[in-house]
Amino acid sequence: MSWSLINKAKKILIQERGTIKKARGGKITVAIAYPNLYYIGMSNLGFHTIYYHLNSLPDVLCERVFLPDKDEYQVYTDTNTALFTLESQKPLYQFDIIAFSISFENDYINILKILDLAKIPLERGERNDSHPLIIAGGVASSLNPEPVSDFIDLFVIGEGEEVIPELFVSYKKGMENGYKKDEILENMADIVGIYVPGYYTVDYKSDGTIKDFEPKGRFPRKIKRRWVKGVDKFKTHSIILTPNTEFSNMFLIEISRGCKWGCRFCAAGFIYRPYRKRGLENLRETAANGLKDKDKIGLVGAAVSDYPMLPELCELILAMGGKVSLASLRADSLDDRVVKCLKASGHKTISLAPEVGSERLCRVIGKKITEEDILSGAEMIISNDILNLKLYFLIGLPAETLEDIEEIVHLVKKVKHRILEASKGKKRLGRVTLSINSFVPKPATPFQWHPFDDIKSLNNKLKVIRNALKKESNINVISDLPKWGYVQALLSRGDRRVGRIILAAYRFGGDWKKAFRETDINPDFYVYRQRYFEEIFPWDFIDHGMKKEYLFAEYQKALG
Repeated sequence: MSWSLINKAKKILIQERGTIKKARGGKITVAIAYPNLYYIGMSNLGFHTIYYHLNSLPDVLCERVFLPDKDEYQVYTDTNTALFTLESQKPLYQFDIIAFSISFENDYINILKILDLAKIPLERGERNDSHPLIIAGGVASSLNPEPVSDFIDLFVIGEGEEVIPELFVSYKKGMENGYKKDEILENMADIVGIYVPGYYTVDYKSDGTIKDFEPKGRFPRKIKRRWVKGVDKFKTHSIILTPNTEFSNMFLIEISRGCKWGCRFCAAGFIYRPYRKRGLENLRETAANGLKDKDKIGLVGAAVSDYPMLPELCELILAMGGKVSLASLRADSLDDRVVKCLKASGHKTISLAPEVGSERLCRVIGKKITEEDILSGAEMIISNDILNLKLYFLIGLPAETLEDIEEIVHLVKKVKHRILEASKGKKRLGRVTLSINSFVPKPATPFQWHPFDDIKSLNNKLKVIRNALKKESNINVISDLPKWGYVQALLSRGDRRVGRIILAAYRFGGDWKKAFRETDINPDFYVYRQRYFEEIFPWDFIDHGMKKEYLFAEYQKALG
């Protein structure tokens, strides 16, 4: 045991407010794990929510654990210390359950790091009744859990608020009856939304595609995702306040869930259907409580600007003496009252997400905004003396041409021109920042059939944009690396066999290229291959609430 690691954990706890402390005796012990650094995990509102709901159960004690940073990792390995939780500094292997909250596919490798540091066998087939039960949930594993199904005993598919109590009633009953782990899992598998991969077998055709996905015995062929009909029944807001997060200066509140637009590239617009909103009075009360601790309220949701009472909510927060912050907004639903509230809250930058530069490609991806919406939105923002814009774009979309890439450049120049016009007479000029990401086709969307764009092609498109804008003053271009988009595409749409690549990448210290070389699995098969309607996808056993025929019809419409 390393005292330096224990002391660091205690220093982090001292800086927190809202940490839940419960007596351990006689309770089901859960370590909720975020497979990335503390700073990132504690910036995730979903992680706060599950931590709160687990600790709300009288028979459950839930503590947190995160991926150690580079220096901490070295100390753990040098001192042979088993990874422990933040609250009690007890090793993970002493807990009944380890529950991973997985938001991003690129964090899959960190699941293995955490299990290994905890001295727990990585693969479920190597674990026995003496080891904790390993469960997982979150948007990434709800879309497609198969790439990590060899490492996880049980998945929660969909939203967790209502299924958590059912899960732990079943677990407690099994423990009281002296059931072994397999018997406990068998009973849990009867709960809607629970997927136990050990109870399903996958057969493959000679061409590498899936021949059949079969349940063993009485288990259902389809797992229905869970979703909460009445979101007002469950408060979703910051639980623990700490200076060590991206949102350290604000109290976060979820105002809505899902999105009504159904843009064809966006998984959240499909798996979180239907769109649900919280009541204004409920949000006012939550904001009032949040303002006791922070002077700024961050409003969170997949489609924040679609909340019908957003102007009233923002003005209520300001009237209570607070400030307001929003995530990126839709240009076609910008409201002048909201922008004025953001200005009054000290905002110097507002983010918009055009996604593409041409209206033709807007129609392809199903995003119902026009160029004039974007330009008018920029004008409204600048006229309220918020001079900086951040614009999000995707490249590598279906049916994309070089002309569409050039249209991004033209659109940005038009935005800059509108900014200059609106800034006349002001003492300073604004800045436009382009954030460009490679499009990764996701499960449960119309583009799940489409291949990921070639890395060389994506790099060339980035080069076109950078070269065209490098001499433009007050324009900054940032982008992801297409090679990481390739890895994400592999992990997003892979099957169980991809778990062997993840394991190899972990063994080789995160060297994905070496992992690709050393395994007998061709990653291009999952990343670059065009799929056809008849193919069985690794995630087809999940009922995400959308019929496959509907998604394919949308894909055909997109391709025209």
